Amino acid sequence: MTDRKKRLPAARLVVIAALFGLIAGAAAVYVRESGSGNGAAVETAGARACEAAKDRVAAITPFLKGQVAAMAPVSEPRPLAGLSFKDKDGKDRTLADFTGRTILLNLWATWCVPCREEMPALNALQKAEGSDTFEVVAVNIDIGDDEKPKAFLNETGVHDLGYYRDASMGVFNALKKEGLAFGLPVTLMMDEKGCLLSSMNGPAAWDSDDAKALVKAVVAAARSGAP
Repeated sequence: MTDRKKRLPAARLVVIAALFGLIAGAAAVYVRESGSGNGAAVETAGARACEAAKDRVAAITPFLKGQVAAMAPVSEPRPLAGLSFKDKDGKDRTLADFTGRTILLNLWATWCVPCREEMPALNALQKAEGSDTFEVVAVNIDIGDDEKPKAFLNETGVHDLGYYRDASMGVFNALKKEGLAFGLPVTLMMDEKGCLLSSMNGPAAWDSDDAKALVKAVVAAARSGAP
């Protein structure tokens, strides 16, 4: 019975991911844009700094399989270190603040059903693999105050993730302009230099062995000093 219960969340996420693909392919309607820009977030200058990450992308591509097969390797790694949001204290943060750490960036909202199903799995991944070299950075983009997102996290026991917010939805709009986001959830894998390695739209079983193997592969490449 215990093993069956452990498998249920992953199985449910697989079904939701399949439905997400059908819905997004037909309509791609999950997020309404706001006027906020986060426009200076995505850097075009400095892309050369990520050219060496092509070898890193090639190294992790074999790990984009199974429960994380929807994660697509990028053809041209590029810096996204300027993407901005706020932390639990309302302080402005950017991905540059996480330099030196591999980041799994995830955008979510309480009104997004796939996101709600996925958050406990992301929490479990952070609990299992989180360290000074890896962090799941889950950014809530609900408009309004913190009441709903904080209540949801408390109700579902999601306590291992840091609390990050962007009520302006600017971070989503910036990724949409980059062709990286068309709905929620959106997930990006960033290396320790802030270079984009892979991305996906839709949920995944982030508490799965496949997800943990992917994280370990990216972190190992960083530790080895691989390009």
